[in-house]
Amino acid sequence: MIRPPFLQKGDTLIAIAPSGTLRDKEKPKFEQGIEIWRKNGYNIVLDENYHAQEGYLAGKDDIRRQALKQAWLNPEYKGIVCVRGGYGGARLLENWQWEDISPPKWLIGFSDVTSLLWSLYNHNIISIHGAVLTTLVEESESSLQRLFDYLEGKSLPPLMGKGWGKGKAKGRLLAGNLTVATNVLGTHLCPSFENIILALEDVQEAPYRLDRMLTQWRLMGIFQRVKGILLGRFSGCNPPENIPSWNVDEVLLDRLSDFNIPIISDLPFGHDGVNNCLPVGEFVEIDGDTGEVLIGNEE
Repeated sequence: MIRPPFLQKGDTLIAIAPSGTLRDKEKPKFEQGIEIWRKNGYNIVLDENYHAQEGYLAGKDDIRRQALKQAWLNPEYKGIVCVRGGYGGARLLENWQWEDISPPKWLIGFSDVTSLLWSLYNHNIISIHGAVLTTLVEESESSLQRLFDYLEGKSLPPLMGKGWGKGKAKGRLLAGNLTVATNVLGTHLCPSFENIILALEDVQEAPYRLDRMLTQWRLMGIFQRVKGILLGRFSGCNPPENIPSWNVDEVLLDRLSDFNIPIISDLPFGHDGVNNCLPVGEFVEIDGDTGEVLIGNEE
């Protein structure tokens, strides 16, 4: 895997909107997100079309695709920060080729940005599953510190969750949104799942929909190939009262607990809460007994 050069204070990053359009109610948080980057010593440049709109998209596909291309190729920018998620990232990847640049640069985002992160993984480039500009203000101080520490080349303390047993595993971290990742399966964007620690989260999906997606992964034999699974927050996914249903935890347990791999749940990443950064493609070691996740320090 190729890790982009670590950032240094004073570096310039560009903000682009590869997916959904920026909504009026999000603009205060968007501006606060920019200020957080600047307070941490970085220059943030806004793509000229960051606030464009085409239905639910942040402008037509060719406008967003061109913004991504220019951001990727311009040597002035050391990283690309996504404005928000939503929907539309995968649309940019039709007939798309990441042009070879040396060195590559950081791409930072989550949720719908999963398709872009996984596409970079296919090109052996490490990227960041982490807060977008409209969610950065919701991060805890420790989560923000973790993001900037990783991007600046500092070691990270372990993340802790609820271990399901089955011992330890090592592999490359592949993190993403379950719904977006499921839509990638079977396409040219789908990565190999060999030697992978898979990390998944989601938002506003009913338990039966989570069940349906996880069942598809089972039928495709993917969970039988990965080395371990990390589960973040599945926010807003529990059913309303008085409707016959499993809750989220029951679905996850039913669909995942029969595999002989370490699984750790209740990890602090995902929507609607602390979203600790997860470097996609980075080496990771997990302990299903203690619930500990160690990122980096590959031997």
